[in-house]
Amino acid sequence: MSSEQANLLTEEPKKQGSPSGFGLWIGGVVFTFFIALLGFFLAKVPGFDHIGQLACSIIIAIIYRQFFGYPELIRKGITFSSKRLLRVAIILYGLKLNIDVVVHDGLGLLLRDACVIAFAILLTMWLAKLLKAEKMISLLLGVGTGVCGAAAIAAVAPIVKSKDEDTAISVGIIALVGTIFAIVYTILRPFLPLSPDKYGAWAGTSLHEIAQVALAAAPGGQDALAIGLLAKLGRVFLLVPLCFIFMYWMNRKSKGEGRNDAKIEFPWFLVGFIILSILGSYVFGHSISVSAGVMNGVSIATTWLLTAAMVGLGLNVSLKDLRTKALKPLIAMVITSIVLSVVTYLVAAL
Repeated sequence: MSSEQANLLTEEPKKQGSPSGFGLWIGGVVFTFFIALLGFFLAKVPGFDHIGQLACSIIIAIIYRQFFGYPELIRKGITFSSKRLLRVAIILYGLKLNIDVVVHDGLGLLLRDACVIAFAILLTMWLAKLLKAEKMISLLLGVGTGVCGAAAIAAVAPIVKSKDEDTAISVGIIALVGTIFAIVYTILRPFLPLSPDKYGAWAGTSLHEIAQVALAAAPGGQDALAIGLLAKLGRVFLLVPLCFIFMYWMNRKSKGEGRNDAKIEFPWFLVGFIILSILGSYVFGHSISVSAGVMNGVSIATTWLLTAAMVGLGLNVSLKDLRTKALKPLIAMVITSIVLSVVTYLVAAL
């Protein structure tokens, strides 16, 4: 037997025993959902129950990366979760937006929401400049603070060409800080001289995530919760025009730098977001009857998809980068959130 034939015989079993590319791809996707599942259970533990599944899953993903490194073998599946599943989650998120309610009952709040978004982004970026903070993370935190937390960051990140690790860091910070603010709101609620509707408007125009608004506004009663969610939906409604503003800004920036090849790809997932928003507002429950159970199932699926996507992003984060890049943007974002809470409280109290 020649040495060449011997090599073929020894290599054949390795080829037969090696996992296929499709198997590795599936393995990467399953891996992100497995960590999302661990985050789900961690969020049930007292102390972590206020943080939520999303933030808990990102924390687990970051810790895994520090101890075991990035799982290169299943990178394609993880990348699929962090890119493709993220877009699907944003599209499904459109069902949370009731355009009809915003247009008919929230035009005044919509104007206030636009001011909140501009204020949050501009103040965060100004503070970041003073602190010499990392610009991209600061920008994403400003967007998350002004609009709707993790969903807004996830929508804007590909447009402004954010690195995966910067996106994950920003989502983790916004989820954690926003939850802390929501808890503080519930503690302060009995001592504030605000009517339920004014308290709800304050929570809806100043807190980050829809879930955080619900957490903070619920102790104020049904009126507070309804007004709070209405104010929050107005900020979600403004996510689409904000994304197009960022597209225009990025294209102008690229042309100004002489990079004609750096044209921003059109975010087609926003089209899906708009379509589902329209369907959820004017078709489902009107022309087509959809049960509350189905809508709740879609909401749960959206949460899991978004969480798996964020796990994929979190696996790109190193603690060294977290320490060096995140502290100053965090300070800028916290200051912005405090100022925003105070200003919107004074407006609500008028």
